[in-house]
Amino acid sequence: MKWQESYKNKLVKAEEAVTYIKSGNRVVVGHAAGEPLVLIKAMVDNKENYRDVEIVNMVVLGKGEYSKPGMEKYFHNNSIFASACTREAIESGRGDFTPCFFYEVPKLFRKGYIPIDVALVQVSSPDEHGYCSFGVSNDYTKPAAEYAKIVIAEVNDKMPRTMGDSFIHISDIDFIVETSHPIIEHKPTKIGEVEKKIGENCAFLIEDGSTLQLGIGAIPEAVLLFLKDKKDLGIHSEMISDGVVELVEAGVITNKMKTLHPGKIVVSFLMGTKRLYDFVNNNPLFEMYPVSYVNNPIIIMKNYKMVSINSCVQVDLMGQVCSECIGPKQISGVGGQVDFVRGVNMSEDGISIIAISSTASKGKISKIVPLLDEGAAVTTSRNDVDYIVTEYGIAHLKGKTIRERARALINVAHPNFREGLIEEFINRFNCPF
Repeated sequence: MKWQESYKNKLVKAEEAVTYIKSGNRVVVGHAAGEPLVLIKAMVDNKENYRDVEIVNMVVLGKGEYSKPGMEKYFHNNSIFASACTREAIESGRGDFTPCFFYEVPKLFRKGYIPIDVALVQVSSPDEHGYCSFGVSNDYTKPAAEYAKIVIAEVNDKMPRTMGDSFIHISDIDFIVETSHPIIEHKPTKIGEVEKKIGENCAFLIEDGSTLQLGIGAIPEAVLLFLKDKKDLGIHSEMISDGVVELVEAGVITNKMKTLHPGKIVVSFLMGTKRLYDFVNNNPLFEMYPVSYVNNPIIIMKNYKMVSINSCVQVDLMGQVCSECIGPKQISGVGGQVDFVRGVNMSEDGISIIAISSTASKGKISKIVPLLDEGAAVTTSRNDVDYIVTEYGIAHLKGKTIRERARALINVAHPNFREGLIEEFINRFNCPF
């Protein structure tokens, strides 16, 4: 049977497709900007026919209605990365959180630690050979489709076709729902003067020919502003946003010096605007791979001069980093931070940067603290941390004693909090600052 005939035979309406989800099933939904919005809405609309359907996800950019109050009889959300719409469900007990390094999420599926009944994914239209691309979200989405018992795909003609290991054949999809709607956009974050100073400090550490991993938010986007005088930068990152496009067009990002996938931008998922999505469409400069490859520390370490830039909630005077909690309250997840910190630490001439504003709550709270808040998780251990960067400078912790670390961190803390931190230092170490 030709793939075109198979495609037609698998076509169903969204309302029918979600009837193949049964009570007690575990459903993994496509990630971030790759969320299959039409399928998710149809599933929520069909809720009266479900009991105890578990929804597994990470970053949720859609409405996440299955996690709202009143839905607990029908759905139970299991987040591997807490998002704005799932945090309250986790805190209230309507949902759960599963700690996991990002690169290991596909392993949870493959090994059956989190067996999948149904994968709801969004893909591009098929090419002439019957292959659809996972487009903006490869990450755990492609592995979920590979290990699920049933694959329901929203084939969206607006989904860009991305290269790399980013394809699924029509023969591996069970039900197809055709849609046509814009991909979820993530608008650039407003960059203030504090973020600009942090970005400038980070850029000081980045040498020509470096390969970068960038997170998302005002600080990573601010870093990009200060890289315009650099030469031959490369990208190997779990995700990228619009700022990378500008540096590619300016000739700053060439990927020429990369030791792994030279000449290519390697990424696992995209979160940006239509400008980014249009730029990557059918663009062989970009190669998308599952997160089990992109974020694997053994793969990351193969990049010469690898630089990772991430952020956090708190760092204590020993250099322990919490990036996912406020006390015991889960607000995000480990994501790929530790994947890259460890990979970069094994990379030749690699450096890892934790970049943070020195304060939170409009200057009322210091992010550099004597001890992490009670109940907070240690995301990145003191043994892994390399550089901590704030708007007040750069603290290099690798190879430093406990006292040297504390001094370096106090020196980049906000001046309003240094006196209290120095007092803590004197009491803890029984020596002058």
